[in-house]
Amino acid sequence: MGSHNNVPGQIFTRDGNAVHFPSATDHFPDQVTNVVPIQLSLGAYNCLQQSDCHSYWEFNQYTDWVFPQYELPFTGGFDNDDFAQGKVAFLSSVVPGSGPSGTGPKGPGPTDGNDPTIVGDNPDNPRDPDRLLNTSPSDPDRGMVNNDDHKEKRLRFIPSGLANEILLDVYVRVASFEPGMLDKEQRLFDAYAKEVAKVDQNGNGIVDAVEADLEGTSDNPPQSNDRLFIPATQFNRLAVTREINDSLLAPRFAPSQRAWVLSGNLVPVSPTVNASIPQDADNR
Repeated sequence: MGSHNNVPGQIFTRDGNAVHFPSATDHFPDQVTNVVPIQLSLGAYNCLQQSDCHSYWEFNQYTDWVFPQYELPFTGGFDNDDFAQGKVAFLSSVVPGSGPSGTGPKGPGPTDGNDPTIVGDNPDNPRDPDRLLNTSPSDPDRGMVNNDDHKEKRLRFIPSGLANEILLDVYVRVASFEPGMLDKEQRLFDAYAKEVAKVDQNGNGIVDAVEADLEGTSDNPPQSNDRLFIPATQFNRLAVTREINDSLLAPRFAPSQRAWVLSGNLVPVSPTVNASIPQDADNR
């Protein structure tokens, strides 16, 4: 395919040609990137009327997660004609589940019939990022006995390594995963449901904090959950997205350059710099 770029050791491209990262000189939608990104949400870049800008970034096992990828066909940039077909935000999944091909009883949307009052937002049980973490009486930030029942079970996100397996099913495993299915969107929906089911222990279509615990196991036969997370050192690019005003986290028009206001290569710093320690650390 293409210029035969897709051989071991090369970055995979959708057209088999040389790598073309998003560029300011691209033209949407006919001249856009040909790579397949795995996009994490690591924090926020905030400005007040384009001034007083400040950023917050954090990379650890609790931010090494990816938005539900069955939203990709509805960003407008997944395929060249998605935007023209009016598919932007056509599917919205604020209630977690394993997507249109998901397991369990089907509800009116892509949520496997999950009850929004149980696994959706609940004002009496607000989300807290610390609900992914283990607690300990000796921890000054989370000083309580660890209790898995208190951990977040309404996650829409999935670990980055699991997202990678889904994209491999869609683009690379064309002979071993649904070889007769040529519709890329349907391959994505089916791959999402298949890979999530390997980690989802209670069949509700959600990968929760306990099921994806880094020190736990999943699948049959059991494998270490280390495989579910791509190490930080394997990511090589960064992007600051356009404003998000729709309560969703799949970047609009991703993975084209129209999704970003800033992008570029990650550059290692040696020796490392503890940029937020100690003064700006969490001193609670």
